[in-house]
Amino acid sequence: MTINEVVFIDSLPKLDLHGFDRESARVAINDFINDNKKMGNEIVVIVHGIGLGIVRETCIQTLSRNKDVLEFKSAYGNRGCMLVQIRI
Repeated sequence: MTINEVVFIDSLPKLDLHGFDRESARVAINDFINDNKKMGNEIVVIVHGIGLGIVRETCIQTLSRNKDVLEFKSAYGNRGCMLVQIRI
């Protein structure tokens, strides 16, 4: 499955970053990607919220630099979360 084929995100593993600062969000994202790679979860959801966009920007930068991330994009109809495809 690819992130373009995802319709319902409720059954996917999620990381909620509400209340996180930049550094703790970066660490949590990398740990979440690492853990889900080990568990064999190819598609995950990261909820960063809308707010001022600080955590969203950190999320984009962190996912761009992570070698285990194949692709990511905003979820359909929800600007506050990202769909992420992990290299398994």
